Amino acid sequence: MWTEQFQSILVLMVMAALLRASYEMSRPKRNSLEEVSANAETRPINETPRAIAITPCQKEWAEKAVKRYAEVQEKKWQHWNEAMFEPMK
Repeated sequence: MWTEQFQSILVLMVMAALLRASYEMSRPKRNSLEEVSANAETRPINETPRAIAITPCQKEWAEKAVKRYAEVQEKKWQHWNEAMFEPMK
């Protein structure tokens, strides 16, 4: 009995696979790079997005933020090193 069920399920699976293959082969292919690059998720990795111009004020803020972030990270690692490797009193 199990072999009859297995055979019928196997036949259905093969038919479904052939149906899907014929559907995929009949779909039109997209050749236009513009259609593909229009969607950011499907854009090729090596394609770089256009540069966005920032104001001098934004550049100054970004540099200040990076500097503060680096200082905070240095303090964080210093505290971590002290907690992990300094002997307890």
